[in-house]
Amino acid sequence: MISKHIYKKQGIELNYFEIRNNLQPIILIHAQGVDATSFENVWEHLSKQYHVYSIDCYGHGASLHNAKQYNVEDISKAMICLIEDVVKEKVYLLGHSSGGLIAAYIASKTELCSYLILEDPPFFSSQGERRKSSYNYIDLSTVCHNFINQSESKDFVLYYFSNQYAWNLFPEKSREKIKEKMIAMASKYRKKHPDRNLKVMFWPKAALSGFQGMNKYDPMFGEAFFNDSFHNEIPHEDILKNIKCKTIFMKARTNIGEDGILMAALSEEDLKRVSELIADLQIVRFDCGHGIHIEKPKEFIECLANLE
Repeated sequence: MISKHIYKKQGIELNYFEIRNNLQPIILIHAQGVDATSFENVWEHLSKQYHVYSIDCYGHGASLHNAKQYNVEDISKAMICLIEDVVKEKVYLLGHSSGGLIAAYIASKTELCSYLILEDPPFFSSQGERRKSSYNYIDLSTVCHNFINQSESKDFVLYYFSNQYAWNLFPEKSREKIKEKMIAMASKYRKKHPDRNLKVMFWPKAALSGFQGMNKYDPMFGEAFFNDSFHNEIPHEDILKNIKCKTIFMKARTNIGEDGILMAALSEEDLKRVSELIADLQIVRFDCGHGIHIEKPKEFIECLANLE
């Protein structure tokens, strides 16, 4: 049975979902823009092997919304407290995308992680000047930045849908016509169901998964990636070289756009650097997009089976 909790301690406020049993604890840390329920399609399967904790990051879901703490250190410190006070034993840490950056930081700073699972995190590509050539920067981060600096729209979900980079991937001849119709459908749905996750007819299911929990997403979190403050000037190399536990890196497809934009979390060169820095690393590849647990749930579950 899934239960929902709020962990509070001295300025810390983390919402999390739990499936309680006597098995190995696993912490699930979601990507930016979504929330802990991003993993709900695999919760039940994981609970057959793990005591599941799925946590809302700061700026997401029902966890603390305070832009001053939207950085890898503050979020990690809060989760470390939760592990120490609630779980009270070593855990497996699984982080997707930006959640992988957080999971890696926790593993590099404590001995609380006995197994680290990194689901396509954007090491090196999301930091410094390189970030400006990444899909996240030109898409979610830039849309967040623009939303914050305008006053006409109050609905971030509809604003993001209307201004996302994905429109550039449609054929130029039909792009504006398709865009107009799709935005009209999205607007109608938002007016009728303002508290639900966005659904738009004919929009790919995998793409809509990126709206899971966006209703409670603070665009200031995206701003932290836009201005590079999320990393607190901590080089990814310094995090990776201090990870001592066994680690699995789940790598999705790597695509480079014609304009040189990295249409993936990280490049093959970035992955090579990761493998050189983490002492005990296994790379598992998936033929799918960034949301591996959404697009390939069966293979995702199999990858986590019988870890030792």
